Amino acid sequence: MAILKPFRGVRPAKELVKRVICRPYDVLDEKEARIEANGDPISFYRVIKPEMDFPDDFDHYSPEIYKKGKATYEQMKADGVFFQDTTDCLYIYAQTMNGRQQFGIVGCASVEDYVNDIIKKHELTRPDKEEDRKNHVRVGNMNAEPVFFAYPHVNALDEIVAKIAAGTPEYDLVTDDGIGHTFWVVSDSATVNAIVEEFAKVPFTYVADGHHRTAAAALVGKELKDANPNHNGTEEYNFFLAVHFPDNQLQIMDYNRVIKDLNGLTSEEFKQKIAENFDIEEKGNTEYRPEALHKFGMYLEGKWYALTAKPGTFNDADPIGVLDVTILSEKVLAPILNIVDLRKDKRIEFVGGLRGLGELKKRVDSGEMKAAFALYPVTMKQLIDIADNGLIMPPKVTWFEPKLRSGLVIHELA
Repeated sequence: MAILKPFRGVRPAKELVKRVICRPYDVLDEKEARIEANGDPISFYRVIKPEMDFPDDFDHYSPEIYKKGKATYEQMKADGVFFQDTTDCLYIYAQTMNGRQQFGIVGCASVEDYVNDIIKKHELTRPDKEEDRKNHVRVGNMNAEPVFFAYPHVNALDEIVAKIAAGTPEYDLVTDDGIGHTFWVVSDSATVNAIVEEFAKVPFTYVADGHHRTAAAALVGKELKDANPNHNGTEEYNFFLAVHFPDNQLQIMDYNRVIKDLNGLTSEEFKQKIAENFDIEEKGNTEYRPEALHKFGMYLEGKWYALTAKPGTFNDADPIGVLDVTILSEKVLAPILNIVDLRKDKRIEFVGGLRGLGELKKRVDSGEMKAAFALYPVTMKQLIDIADNGLIMPPKVTWFEPKLRSGLVIHELA
């Protein structure tokens, strides 16, 4: 059963919170972070992306980068930008986007749960990215950013969270992208204990977004455990920062593909090869968004097409084989376009659904890309089925929105 641990969070002063919080480290590069920080010395980008304060050609993995992030954080604490709660707390973090709300329980997940597969994963991690995040945790001695977890919803937890959310929040703001962020501090010991006890009935939790941060936090925790001869299991390094959302409140958006060339084929030859495994319907100038599983949108030479996978091209009994990304890879990308390794091939790029189908059209019409494919979103049930079966999703399948804001609360390891 899953462990949820309260902790003494480090948080920004209420009057500074909007200046501090920022988007996660992995959704933008250092140049974009520099623009968004807009010269503000207390933007949390300076902690999670300290490379923004170095020349563009500076080694992003230099020890100096991580030391700078740590020093900036300590200075912000010294200047009163951050303070630490005096008792162990949990926190409720609500996000509002396009009228839809999701309520997450902010607390610490357990390294042991990660090791014992109570925390389920569905993506592979890249060693270089993992090492980068480990260095941030090691040098900073903190979980600066939370990971995004899902759990099978529990009515009793929903009721407790609803009561908390009826009270006055600690922070309540709307960021420049129009997303609402509301944050409650749960310091009452009876309420904290009630949440922890109910959460202990949850059999598994699921990494929705943040596999590299999760792996890094767990591996650093294990390193610190192995290095401590007096380890007793209660140390803060045994736990890491996570926001836990009930699965029935989450929405996975489409994650689409754009292709740089047709592997030497003409458009007509390409369509003929696609027709071997798909029924094709021309839609002309009308954007086509797939309305069901096994349907795809294709944009090619100024026209939209609806593709429907023919029977026999997929296996509904296979949690991986049923995915539309698998069908596209096995029937189009690999055999027709010779795009085999989605993680490394430079001829394919990925566009999150938040950008809309217009972004696909724009990139093809500009000549940058030759074709685009719009996919039907993966469901939470599919994600959970895959994780429960110990399977790994293909790359770039899930796109969760809204993203968690970093800097609302920090978990220190000592």
